[in-house]
Amino acid sequence: MTFTSRAKAIALAPIHVVQLATSAKSFLDHPLIGSQRLNRLGLHRARVRIADRLCRWRRRRLARHVRPEWREAFDRDGFVVIENLLPADEFEAMRKAILEHEWPAREMRQGDAITRRIAVDPEMLAAIPALDRLLDRPDLNALFHYVASFRTKPLHYVQTIVSNCGGDNLDPQQVIHADSFHASMKAWLFLRPVAQEDGPFTYVRGSHRFTPERLDWEHRRSLADPHSIDRLSARGSPRATADDLAQMQLSEPEGLALPENTLVVADTGGFHARGAASRPGERVELWSYSRRNPFLPWLGGDLLSLPGLAERRVGWLWGFRDRFERHLGQPWQKVGKRRPTDD
Repeated sequence: MTFTSRAKAIALAPIHVVQLATSAKSFLDHPLIGSQRLNRLGLHRARVRIADRLCRWRRRRLARHVRPEWREAFDRDGFVVIENLLPADEFEAMRKAILEHEWPAREMRQGDAITRRIAVDPEMLAAIPALDRLLDRPDLNALFHYVASFRTKPLHYVQTIVSNCGGDNLDPQQVIHADSFHASMKAWLFLRPVAQEDGPFTYVRGSHRFTPERLDWEHRRSLADPHSIDRLSARGSPRATADDLAQMQLSEPEGLALPENTLVVADTGGFHARGAASRPGERVELWSYSRRNPFLPWLGGDLLSLPGLAERRVGWLWGFRDRFERHLGQPWQKVGKRRPTDD
């Protein structure tokens, strides 16, 4: 180690220590999180256990606001499926308004899949009052909060996933994985039916629970050299094989082929994937996401969830990465105004 690199490591040491109490997760980029010596002593296991205990404590305080049947389904499986979310005529009118209008869009390519996202922003909410009312529903927000374990407003997008569109590599989202070492919430309201051939949302039932078997698996994987495993796992989004799931006493992944007007809300700290599509096609959905520092004991306090700010966050996040693309990277490229299903 050179004098300069040693001095840099010493200067950054306090920041690295503080980051242990955040959602930081990369074994590859963080010298403490990726330390095999510290993980042999139980660092990663301790972070996972503490985050899980705080999550369950927060959920207990949020539980009374959630419909009992939704809460029971989530506690059992790690996800909730709500069919016929809206009356058929309301859903059709809202879908038509979303799909037939052009909005500022961005796209990212991963393997043989292209994902297009359109921000649900003040412009879209003003143009489609039915969408604004839907996202303001108290029962849905109570469910979002319970799954995320925080009273925070999700980020919302209109998302289109085009599968089997060429490319040399497999879409990494098709590999069973967890998003992180702690709970997070994602939701999909399908604007069109999703068949097994279309690559449906896939989940390992019950894998949102950090059982002793899951903790042991997390500990074992923390001892691996991060340079010897796949890059996404090394960066804190662990991939799990069939043998891994068996070691954790978990069932096989299940693809959820579902009709339109169906909402799925899931804890993506559990093992999930985008099913492998057997035919070219596209999935179109309202996609929502919420993740926060898992070590916070309080439920709220998120200023960016306030009305007037919450619906502008996506644009701010994209703009921030545009501004600092050279340092942070920006996988979401502007493609101009598009309908969600434009070629």
